Amino acid sequence: MALGFLDRSRIVAPPGWTRWLVPPAALSVHLSIGQAYAWSVFKTPLEKTMHLNGTQSSLPFQLGIVMLGLSAAFGGTLVERNGPRWAMFVSMCCFASGFLISALGVATGQFWLVVLGYGGIGGVGLGIGYISPVSTLIKWFPDRPGMATGIAIMGFGGGALIASPWSSSMLGSAPTTSTIATAFLVHGLVYAAFMSMGWLLVRVPADGWQPDGWEPKTDHGTAMISTANVSAANAIKTPQFWCLWVVLCFNVTAGIGILEKASPMIQDFFKGTPTPVGVAAAAGFVALLSLCNMLGRFVWSSTSDLVGRKNIYRTYLGVGALLYLVIALTQNSSKLVFILCAMVILSFYGGGFATVPAYLKDLFGTYQVGAIHGRLLTAWSVAGVLGPLIVNRIADGEKAAGKSGPDLYTTSFYIMIGLLVVGFVANELVRPVKEKFHEPVPEAARSEA
Repeated sequence: MALGFLDRSRIVAPPGWTRWLVPPAALSVHLSIGQAYAWSVFKTPLEKTMHLNGTQSSLPFQLGIVMLGLSAAFGGTLVERNGPRWAMFVSMCCFASGFLISALGVATGQFWLVVLGYGGIGGVGLGIGYISPVSTLIKWFPDRPGMATGIAIMGFGGGALIASPWSSSMLGSAPTTSTIATAFLVHGLVYAAFMSMGWLLVRVPADGWQPDGWEPKTDHGTAMISTANVSAANAIKTPQFWCLWVVLCFNVTAGIGILEKASPMIQDFFKGTPTPVGVAAAAGFVALLSLCNMLGRFVWSSTSDLVGRKNIYRTYLGVGALLYLVIALTQNSSKLVFILCAMVILSFYGGGFATVPAYLKDLFGTYQVGAIHGRLLTAWSVAGVLGPLIVNRIADGEKAAGKSGPDLYTTSFYIMIGLLVVGFVANELVRPVKEKFHEPVPEAARSEA
């Protein structure tokens, strides 16, 4: 049971309260935890000051993504039960304290504290914070669920655009143990203050609330929108859940494979050509991909409200596979083609994250959609390891064999094509959930708003 002001009953919106205050509350949390995508800013300074290799300096980020998926999966039911204020408060405490523990680790020369703080405890904050507003947004915006979740999840994709230059300016040109520890300390305090705006502002709709003039729609054909509700326990028993798990996992794998290695990839791709890519230009490429990742979360998820969730995933997966094929076939003959294809692929990567909560709502209803979403995010944990592993392992192997340029990545691209095709097939297999999994109407009627 949540305590005092954190209790769900304390945040039921009064009549006349505007639902448009919920997206800013969600954004304050997602823009903060989106800092995770800017971890690379700390990698090199940590390697130099704490004498780490690249694999070691990646541990906090990798553990953070794993803990994101696990905490979202196991904490999803608690988030549904206790409400978004409780979840955002817990997220703030874990995420901010993760930075503070990391600051202590750097100051004392104990890297394991950085791994524990940022990756372990901070990773729990990532997972709880990521799912904290999703169910509430869907209930406030039943008429535009894709747009609503897209706004919030766009914040997670765009968090690095704020955090990266901010962190870099704090570290300076010659980072020391003191400046890194101070940066972690300041990050923890500032993010705690910023995330507090979210849990203080958020509200849930009263029982039976719906937008003026809006009537629920059902379309069991193309959009498969259901008015029935399915519990989280029953959802994982359905083939629909596991089809979407495959869809999300492989869509994320294909995107994160480029995102994680974007800077060295574009430099390797065009090395030895008349137009090589320098370090500064590669950094600009990374920023461009981050922008596409962020915008794709809003643009594509909003589009899904118009064309349907199944159709938009056909685009993510089918067109994504074709774009990878274009890159593999054109090699390094056109820098413009490479950049444009990568931009669209990363927009699909972001769009896939933002659209999946609405897809779940269409299939399983709003009853425990936050908990179901949490369980589905275990696909992200797997993809967060699988994508970088495929690209890095193959590139290292090809480099050891004496290859260079596009040859380092061609095999990886063909693997990504195969994964996207499998994801496309899984999406085609999604059908309306059978009635035996539906909640009895009286129980569904008692679901928390």
